[in-house]
Amino acid sequence: MSTYKPGAATVPQVNTRARTEFVCSACGASHAKWLGRCAQCGEWNTLNEAVAERAAGRGHRFQALAAAQPPMLLSQIEASEVERTPTGLDELDRVLGGGIVEGGVVLIGGDPGIGKSTLLLQAAQSLSQPGASGTPLQVLYVTGEESGAQVALRARRLGLSGERVQVLAEIQLEKIQAALASLQPQFCVIDSIQTVYSEQLTSAPGSVAQVRECAAHLTRTAKASGCAIVLVGHVTKEGALAGPRVLEHIVDTVLYFEGDTHSSYRLVRAIKNRYGAVNEIGVFAMTERGLKGVSNPSAIFLSTHGQPVPGSCVLVTLEGTRPLLVEIQALVDAGGAAPRRLSVGLERDRLAMLLAVLHRHAGVDSLDQDVFVNAVGGVRISEPAADLAVLLAIQSSLRGKALPAGFFAFGEVGLAGEVRPAPRGQERLKEAAKLGFAVAVVPKANAPKKPIEGLTVHAIERIDEAIALARGL
Repeated sequence: MSTYKPGAATVPQVNTRARTEFVCSACGASHAKWLGRCAQCGEWNTLNEAVAERAAGRGHRFQALAAAQPPMLLSQIEASEVERTPTGLDELDRVLGGGIVEGGVVLIGGDPGIGKSTLLLQAAQSLSQPGASGTPLQVLYVTGEESGAQVALRARRLGLSGERVQVLAEIQLEKIQAALASLQPQFCVIDSIQTVYSEQLTSAPGSVAQVRECAAHLTRTAKASGCAIVLVGHVTKEGALAGPRVLEHIVDTVLYFEGDTHSSYRLVRAIKNRYGAVNEIGVFAMTERGLKGVSNPSAIFLSTHGQPVPGSCVLVTLEGTRPLLVEIQALVDAGGAAPRRLSVGLERDRLAMLLAVLHRHAGVDSLDQDVFVNAVGGVRISEPAADLAVLLAIQSSLRGKALPAGFFAFGEVGLAGEVRPAPRGQERLKEAAKLGFAVAVVPKANAPKKPIEGLTVHAIERIDEAIALARGL
């Protein structure tokens, strides 16, 4: 039995439980308690519990990306062209705008197993070898999801020697920065940013705070050293990049891997690019030896059947700076009391609008019919220039009569029934003529001033003219 002794020291009870907060996964705002809706950005069900970070000391300072300079007139600042180093993969260079940029930071995201690590390992191997670009680059591949042996196994499977590619299996940010300072590579891959953590923070890897802080530090390292860094990012079940939205604002270029994992074709799309065009795409085919660029991607999105079939119309769409020929398929069938309107690869709301225009201004009724529209090859088309091809495919399926072989169309359809021109129409026509197409229905403003050899162009102004012309072909 213990007795109390006067004057004895008492041990205060300290609450060792870490303070928690709720961080919004959309904007990164922190809240003291859980709320259904973020008070900053207004998104619902985005607050996740996390350990609150310790307050930084007085000596903590944020580092700027560039040294401070006095204000200057814009006309006095010397503008220099950005030098690029080709990666050796033509389709990847197209998406990047010509190659990697010194000190540039690229974020690439996609579904698991779609080929992100494979593509970057091939690019690292190509950049580390002497080629047409000149002196080979010093390359570092940092893997946080696999061991070095697993990376080596993938390289052997792809037929890559990896003689000049250095591999570091590490997830601690401070050790990665030390390796970058020691090796001084010119090209570095971080696979992936969600696995990297900093000792300055107490939260787990992949949390909003860790991803934001690690990406910011790596970006500063790239700008200060001139090393081009590629960050591999995970995606959520909705298909968006995991982590805070600020992650996409920090980097210079954002690339998305698209495509079905059951298909052998992959699309890499540039969502953001400070050094090139946005919405540019690169097309790859997955083979036993890795990803190979597709020189003629239009062949993927065109039908493989020999004879024309009802409900099919070829569209010349524009992806970045590249014209692509895509087959639009439509199926019109008897519907029930509530006819369905379903589109794959196209906007569903726009399909309902186009059917109303078709009924009002062309007299083609599909009110009691189910209408299904599909873009072949899994490509997603968002530009309104697909309107005319969609309506011609629908009327072809409704009448059960195929459009002639070598036929294609493009043009935007307005609510008044007018057919508006599409941007860069001459390039679309030349691309289709080069692939052997012979008959075109296009807006009058897109009609060529000089005849194109082997191509008959029908210029129309309204949708009823296009429907009547298609019926007479």
